[in-house]
Amino acid sequence: MLPYRPSRILIQEQSGRDALTGEILSRLPGVPATTILDAGGLPPEILCGGDPRGRGKQTLVLARHRGNFMKECPGSGAEICCNYYVVNFAYNCHLECTYCILQTYLNSPAMVVFTNVEDLVREVEEKLSAEPDAFFRIGTGEMADSLALDDITCYSRILVPFFGRLPNGILELKTKSDRIANLEGLDHRGHTVVSWSLNPAAVIRSDELKTATLQERLSAARKCQEWGYRLGFHFDPLIRYEGWEGDYEKTVGELFAAVEPRSIAWISLGALRFTPHLRDLLKERFPKSKIPYGEFVPGHHGKLRYFRPIREEMYSKMLGWIRREAPGVFVYLCMESRVVWERSFGYAPRATSDLSDRMDARVCGACRGTLSDEIPEGGGRRPLT
Repeated sequence: MLPYRPSRILIQEQSGRDALTGEILSRLPGVPATTILDAGGLPPEILCGGDPRGRGKQTLVLARHRGNFMKECPGSGAEICCNYYVVNFAYNCHLECTYCILQTYLNSPAMVVFTNVEDLVREVEEKLSAEPDAFFRIGTGEMADSLALDDITCYSRILVPFFGRLPNGILELKTKSDRIANLEGLDHRGHTVVSWSLNPAAVIRSDELKTATLQERLSAARKCQEWGYRLGFHFDPLIRYEGWEGDYEKTVGELFAAVEPRSIAWISLGALRFTPHLRDLLKERFPKSKIPYGEFVPGHHGKLRYFRPIREEMYSKMLGWIRREAPGVFVYLCMESRVVWERSFGYAPRATSDLSDRMDARVCGACRGTLSDEIPEGGGRRPLT
């Protein structure tokens, strides 16, 4: 996977005083940098001409984040969620997955990295200190890939040791990259789960254009396993096409040939979903992609997704292939209803709190020096004692 190197850097005036800004600039020698008054004041040429979303990613903006870094994951009301929290350290992604929702969600096409990392750390510490008996799973992969820019930002070298010192929190780094060099030797103390989004090699070639290959991702996961990290894998989005069964079954086999099941904290499954606007944009930006022409129906949240029996078939088959390789690995559905859980898995969590408890049980033992696989009974956020 090729490293990201912008053609220019724009530095918000206030961000220029942050230590992280100077560090990022030192790692990008020769890239012209200009100071701007505000991160919203981008040069107009970024928004003009053909494919501004693609061209805009050649610009890296270093800015200070305003408002809260940490928030609850935005689930939909009809689905069973998992009480996940997200921390946004950056906006946008240069990896050019054709189906990426960020293409329609973000106002700016530029790559943005927030440099007031001290404020991020302080906010997380204050939130977790205020609820010492609760357990928090927190990820950085909502608005940006967690590691794709890590050789430039080195954010992991700040966040991983920080979470290692927290008694009631786990960090999840989600990526489609192989940028893991900074993770070696960090004092993570079992408080960081490194996760990869996986798809068959054919899907990666056709629709995850600048990401690491499947083998590069699995090789990176194997190294993180050797460094003592717990691993996560997300088959999300699952994409249906002619021959998908053989490709996904093979991918599951390659996963478990690369890593030990006992190192895996969880595996999630989620079927492709996107807005009608994103489907139109996908046709425009990536005319060779076959994704927009699948069998989709509108969901209650306004997004298009595969007809429910199709999703249930995909989940059921995926679960069977995973169970055959690793019977004890914890598998869950992302953004699905109780009905889909029951028809795909044969059971459903009683509520969001139940799924949260089950996931907490996979990792929160690290905060007490053990890695527990117990499945607690009852609802509510899983206490640490």
